[in-house]
Amino acid sequence: MKNTTPDPAYPIGDVTIVTDFLPPPEQLVPKKNTVRITMEFTKESIDFFKREAQHHNASYQAMIRNLVDFYVKQQQK
Repeated sequence: MKNTTPDPAYPIGDVTIVTDFLPPPEQLVPKKNTVRITMEFTKESIDFFKREAQHHNASYQAMIRNLVDFYVKQQQK
């Protein structure tokens, strides 16, 4: 009986070499000019952001920061 499982060390079919088009890791995380502050929020607001962040696999703090940034951009127009 002949082994029909292809050897994973060899390509199957024609091979096309693709040049690396991805940016380096340091460009994937934009460095923003941030300032650390302390704020108080209602428990309901933080619970909402935490639930949504968990649902979207994100940081609730980043979501709040992006919300404030979006608000500022809209007000500056």
